[in-house]
Amino acid sequence: MNLDDKKTKMLDLAERLGLPASEYADTLDNLQLNRIHIVDMLPEILLMIRSVVAEKTLIYKRKPIDIVKKGLLFSFHNIFNPYLDEYQQHNEEKTIQVRPHIRITPFHLESEVVFPSGSTITQITILIELDFLKNFIGKDREVFSYLFNDEKTLMIEEFMSPEMADLVNEIAGESVLGTLSDAYYKLKVLELLYLLFKNLSKRQQTIYQSLHSDEIAALYRTRDAISSSIVQPLTQDELVRISGMNPFKLRKLFTQIFGKGIYEYSQYLRMQEAARLMREKNFSVSEAGYQLGFSNISYFGRLFEKHFGMKPKKWSAQYRLKDQ
Repeated sequence: MNLDDKKTKMLDLAERLGLPASEYADTLDNLQLNRIHIVDMLPEILLMIRSVVAEKTLIYKRKPIDIVKKGLLFSFHNIFNPYLDEYQQHNEEKTIQVRPHIRITPFHLESEVVFPSGSTITQITILIELDFLKNFIGKDREVFSYLFNDEKTLMIEEFMSPEMADLVNEIAGESVLGTLSDAYYKLKVLELLYLLFKNLSKRQQTIYQSLHSDEIAALYRTRDAISSSIVQPLTQDELVRISGMNPFKLRKLFTQIFGKGIYEYSQYLRMQEAARLMREKNFSVSEAGYQLGFSNISYFGRLFEKHFGMKPKKWSAQYRLKDQ
């Protein structure tokens, strides 16, 4: 598929998803579109696989989606990156890699679509009709009733499990075309949703409440500050100032969106970064711990074991064996 065909395909889908193409067709030249593949199985499921690089920061307002009357939008961000072209390969150190995550939003939520300057955005997006999803979950749907409440405006973000990352890589591989291609993608989407809902069932319990757009923006501003300060975590006072909320409200709504308390979220990010340093940079356990601001390596080791289920030295050795 040539570049013009990719852009046309993306514009057509954007129109259907509440982003009028006429409002941003001219700015599409600032997005390097490496991959787009759409599998339309509506009214039940629509799947999009997309990989883009933004040359400058672009922000678009997404209106409520009315392609299906009621449903949820699942976006799996930055899990795979198999489509690096020559431009990206020469600029890997300069590009901003957004941390992998999954975002869940209802169709009626107006939201912003942001492509930060210099960032590589790779994602799988799934639109799914609400009754179809409820039937898929079956008798356990009450556990996730907060997602199905039309009277509340919620946004949920979840971390990626290794199982989900592997499956997304598989889905994002070479496009499956021809006979039974829809059946293939439908099975893979349902498998991915099963793994996601298994993760969601482990979230910290909280009472879910409707959110205003300014509250969502404040919570993401806080999340971004935490993500940018994993070596030296910010204090509660600093986070309160960044969010503009009182401590109780900040803790409650942060847990609602991200499924973890602020401290647990920060520690999770630190352990993920430690794992990355040992896996990609060949850091020793001590080097990784010191790099992340831990003066007590024994404490760092216990924290790592709590998150990954094994001591960091054993984890690192296991990963090196896999790579050989």
